Amino acid sequence: MIVWSVLIALAGAFCMALGSALQERDAVRAPGHSVARVGFLVHLARRPRWVIGTAGAGAGVALHLVALSGAPLTIIQPIGVTGLLFAIVLSALFNRTRVRAGQIAAGTAVMAGLSGLLLLFPHSAEVPQLSIGTGLGLTGAILALGCAVFAAAHWVRPGPRVLLLATVGGAALGTTSALARVVAANAAADWTAVFTWLTPMCLAAAVLGGLFQQNAYRTGHFAAAYATLLVVDPVVGAGIGALLLGEGLPTTPLNQVLAVGAALLALGGTVVLALARNRNPEALRAVADRDEPTATKPGNASPGARASTTTTSGESR
Repeated sequence: MIVWSVLIALAGAFCMALGSALQERDAVRAPGHSVARVGFLVHLARRPRWVIGTAGAGAGVALHLVALSGAPLTIIQPIGVTGLLFAIVLSALFNRTRVRAGQIAAGTAVMAGLSGLLLLFPHSAEVPQLSIGTGLGLTGAILALGCAVFAAAHWVRPGPRVLLLATVGGAALGTTSALARVVAANAAADWTAVFTWLTPMCLAAAVLGGLFQQNAYRTGHFAAAYATLLVVDPVVGAGIGALLLGEGLPTTPLNQVLAVGAALLALGGTVVLALARNRNPEALRAVADRDEPTATKPGNASPGARASTTTTSGESR
């Protein structure tokens, strides 16, 4: 049974990576500014390939849950992280570029660090409780953070921008996971628990997370975006569980040191992926139609100057 669960978990990790890679193709090509607004999601929802990618990612989540039903969390969670290597290879395949050894090394570092964090945090079987006021404060905080980062991200270069956007996206999705865990766990005992204010809060956080996730893909740094989301989502979810849901943190000094080391390892690998020269070529070609921060505004420039500035901006990224 465990062997089958491992294979199912691997299939789930591949589906998640494939679905995300397909989403990135349309996120990069979509019209609009470098950091797009909510209507960007509406545009993507009309693209068949993006919808197929979303279905693939959903299938990956479903397969992961099936795998968890037949094997311990300590086995399945680290296997799910292998999706990052799948994502790196698929991105290179779709963009017709070669996979660099540095990318694989950085991806492996992220996987090792995240696996360590997942294994070191305790997993509680108790039904979590969260008050409406606390849930509102949590949702309001992530929405306020999203608004601030959205405004600032327009002026940040694509390399740092992908980390900024993906971090907020991962934080929003981690918040979604925490709120969904409370709703689902309580609904298992009483189905009317679905009809509380926590449910629309969960949906609001999910939409924000999806917007930032797709904008992170939009930068063309797919591997860095996927790695950041893969790290931040469970870490934020575990943090909320520990601080607000009573699920606890690593207790022994050794486990605490190991958790910090694992987090630093995952963070270092993610930064390396963000700095790597593996940006989607289509993102570079799309610069001319977007508000890249160092591009000269075309209002007062001559056509020749605009063309020159656009070319320089594209090549610098």
